[in-house]
Amino acid sequence: MQRAQFEEAVEAILKRDKRYDFQAYVFLKDALDFTLRRITEANDGEHRHVCGTELCEGFRDLALHEFGPMAATLLQEWGVRESGDVGEMVFHLIEEQMFGKQDTDRKEDFVGVFDYEETFVKPFQPKAPFSGALTAQVVS
Repeated sequence: MQRAQFEEAVEAILKRDKRYDFQAYVFLKDALDFTLRRITEANDGEHRHVCGTELCEGFRDLALHEFGPMAATLLQEWGVRESGDVGEMVFHLIEEQMFGKQDTDRKEDFVGVFDYEETFVKPFQPKAPFSGALTAQVVS
């Protein structure tokens, strides 16, 4: 897929649906590439179709790897607030003929794959509240 062609497809999507930022679609394409590589490596070099669950897991894993504690903030700015949003973007790209689809693929396959709070927020919160008092010491 040519970069310019992909960008034109995303621009066409954004004209009719502004829920997701341009960068969310770019990241989704990167997440698909990441997921395809992971599946191919695990499958002795054989390519196969990526299902919705696998793509959501790849999206999640790549976001955590690339953005760490900033993933929650960044994804929220891009309009991605749940795994179902990944499916919405995938089906937009299918409509623009940028992604392929099998007859068994459905938007529902992406729903509930990961919990946004559990995945992107809670792991980066302090484990226990600070209970000690801060004291300043003067060194002379």
